[in-house]
Amino acid sequence: MQLDKLVRFHKAVGDATRMRIIAVLKKGPLHGQAIAHKLGLKPPTITHHMTKLREVGIVYQRRDGNTIYFYLDEPRLTKLANSILQLGQESLHPSADLGAEEKLKLVKNFFSSDGKLTQLPAQEKKRVVILAYMIQHLKRHHIYEEQELNSYIQNYCDDYATIRREWIMHHFIYRDGNTYQLNPEEMWPASF
Repeated sequence: MQLDKLVRFHKAVGDATRMRIIAVLKKGPLHGQAIAHKLGLKPPTITHHMTKLREVGIVYQRRDGNTIYFYLDEPRLTKLANSILQLGQESLHPSADLGAEEKLKLVKNFFSSDGKLTQLPAQEKKRVVILAYMIQHLKRHHIYEEQELNSYIQNYCDDYATIRREWIMHHFIYRDGNTYQLNPEEMWPASF
């Protein structure tokens, strides 16, 4: 799971009112007025909190005539809540089995003599090694502006958007708006 999704989820549920709403909805769907009454809050407050819960996908709504009922998506809530336990599991990725010699051979196969990426491997096991190779010279704890990161990637590849996206999806980097920072290496699926 992408780290930014996990952070957004925890920010959304890290509010006492939203936790109370989740507890109420675990017993079954309710409309906004009923939730407001049960929690002793005003309907606009419920609307605000429901928007936050819907944005992370743990609450959805259905209309019945003029009334909107809110439902808790328990399977999604469970998946998101448990996903924090999966952090760091990427180190068990099959690419971790590759030795230094095999990794160097991969780099030789996917980079031209001038150091440019010829193509991104289709096989994930190989792709994460190539991504790890390209990211190895970025500074730890440095916050990169998007343009700065794009310039770095262009040393290897002109398609900086794809490489950025791959780094985020494989937990090499974390994105916050237009800034990027390396995740701890323990979260990386491979290192070089």
